[in-house]
Amino acid sequence: MKAAVYHGANQPLTIEDVQIEKPGPREVLIRTSAAGLCHSDLHFMEGKWPWPAPAVLGHESSGVVEAVGRDVTYVKPGDHVITCLSVFCGHCACCLTGRMSICEGTDVKLPPGVAKRLSWKGKHLNQYLNLSSFAEQMLVHEHALVKVTKEMPMDLAALIGCGVMTGYGAVVHTAKVRPGSTVAVVGCGGIGLAAVNGAAIAGAGRIIAVDKDPSKLELAKKMGATEGVLAGDDAVKQIMEMTAGGVENSFECVGLKQTAEMCFAMLRPGGTATIVGMIPMGVKIELHGPDFLRERRMQGSSMGSNHFRVDMPQLIEFYRQGRLHLDGLISSRIKIEQINEGFAALARGGVARNVIMFA
Repeated sequence: MKAAVYHGANQPLTIEDVQIEKPGPREVLIRTSAAGLCHSDLHFMEGKWPWPAPAVLGHESSGVVEAVGRDVTYVKPGDHVITCLSVFCGHCACCLTGRMSICEGTDVKLPPGVAKRLSWKGKHLNQYLNLSSFAEQMLVHEHALVKVTKEMPMDLAALIGCGVMTGYGAVVHTAKVRPGSTVAVVGCGGIGLAAVNGAAIAGAGRIIAVDKDPSKLELAKKMGATEGVLAGDDAVKQIMEMTAGGVENSFECVGLKQTAEMCFAMLRPGGTATIVGMIPMGVKIELHGPDFLRERRMQGSSMGSNHFRVDMPQLIEFYRQGRLHLDGLISSRIKIEQINEGFAALARGGVARNVIMFA
């Protein structure tokens, strides 16, 4: 099969002929339909997070089941599915207490380099986040996917697999935004826009979008933002004045130290800042200690604290009702041979999601 191979940080991906194993027990072979280019992939490509090379990256995808291994009961060939990096075991302490997105079961959430599902030139090829969706086929555990209706467009379904689930879930599940509350979302890429849309679905009274790109702020308003603020040195001051003392919930959707600190600074007493973006390894966030005396909080969110087999079908229903605005999230549809150009555009900014479409 054709796949984009990662050779190490700050090196271009190359399109190669890669071999994939047949499905073993509990495994599912998927023909990839669409794969989104997520900023998380870019973090690994730029060396901000480590991953062993060579590997096939990609984790936001949809496809059609081609074959299933022994003991698979959830899907059958022909089913349409969305993949999710939140593969769950179902029996660890996190799963049993309803926190499947942070499952600790290493029998399904295999550490880097452990899965022996891919090979290239006769040698082992590392799988990425137990998915590796920048390829014509994927071989995954059955707990890494969810069945979806065949009426759902596959390019839009792929977006739900990471970006939409992450942004929406951070608002609805992690922060539990209440109707009528005031929300600020810092960073209006794919995840930030999904957070804006999630806040609208949750019934937030004011939704303030913050970004350095005016066109992103306009797009955020189409997703449900009530106001927009250009990112800059005075953004926190503007928001404090606009809200007469700060927001109840803020969401960091960029992955930077300064925007994380900004999100905490714009909180009203009792407010909560939720960090959604992937802040680079080794970076520390600095906060003023006295602020905690006013019961301000900062928390993390992993993949929107999802229960993806329940959440993703619900998101598709929201899309069908016109409440989840997926169509505006796709900046362009590209071929796998254009993947480096797609990531270059993502690095420059101004892009929500580029999506690879497979034949």
